[in-house]
Amino acid sequence: MPVFPRREVSSEAGVPPSEAAAPVRMLRVRRWVRLGRVVVWGALIAGPAALVIMAASSETAPIIHKTPVPQQVRSADPSGFAELFVTLWLRSDSLSEESAGERRLRAMAPGVDLPEPREGAQPGVDRVVAVRSAPLSHGAWSVTVAAQTGEQVRYFAVPVVASGDSGSGAFVVVAAPARLAGPSAARAPESTYRVPVPEGSELASTASEFLTAYLTGAGETDRYLAPVDGPRYERVEVEQVSADDAAVKGPVPKNGTVARIQVQVRAVDAEASWPLAYSLRMSARDGRWEVASVDAGPESAGNTRARGAGVVVSAVPGMGRSSLAAGGAW
Repeated sequence: MPVFPRREVSSEAGVPPSEAAAPVRMLRVRRWVRLGRVVVWGALIAGPAALVIMAASSETAPIIHKTPVPQQVRSADPSGFAELFVTLWLRSDSLSEESAGERRLRAMAPGVDLPEPREGAQPGVDRVVAVRSAPLSHGAWSVTVAAQTGEQVRYFAVPVVASGDSGSGAFVVVAAPARLAGPSAARAPESTYRVPVPEGSELASTASEFLTAYLTGAGETDRYLAPVDGPRYERVEVEQVSADDAAVKGPVPKNGTVARIQVQVRAVDAEASWPLAYSLRMSARDGRWEVASVDAGPESAGNTRARGAGVVVSAVPGMGRSSLAAGGAW
């Protein structure tokens, strides 16, 4: 028997069950209303408190401002500007005050004195070339210019200043040129091709036939590299073939062996006999040498060896002992 007996509502007492459950539902509704009021008041109270917390944290937290890194703008090289100025400056005696050259000269170098030729003299210039340009501070440059008149070569240092840092190439000459001594010649580095290749060897013959076909047009080298501009040479005479390794003196080595050689030739045309030099990379394959690449000048010491087959030399009727055939792309 329960201590607190549950009170049962009997339908016999005349009270429907739905009406008896109404107070329970009303109690639940009141509880939800009270809970909603608590949530609303909590939100209202938390708003100012959160604002105070954010204000306090903003006072202690450091503010980091990102400073943009200024881009360095390089001024254009004034070598061409200095060349034009020296040309007009040396010819200024023949320029009238109303000529376009005189006005251009005055615009390029306002306030710079002009040369005063002696009576009967005819100063001039055949060619002007900038040989050195050195940037100084605050947009200033010093350009060394070589002026050739007949067999005489004179050197001038032209002080030039860039007008602003826009890099647009706007310059001005701030003083008259300074005559100075020409640059001294540098000592040539020691050649890496110190091993003479025997004349008539497989390596020398391959190089000779390739360059002869390339320079005279007597061969299909146009398929593998750009042809020589202008008229071709009448004939090519190989004067010396040198290599960077003594191993090339013997028979053709195993496949994949690479050798660098320098070929000095003399190409003859209708005007003169021209001394030319070519650096070739040669690759051994199947008992013959192949031209792997053609370089414009001698390679410096210490370069690593490279492999590859660009032009293959193989026996083809019509060019004597050998001709040129495709072995890869240049």
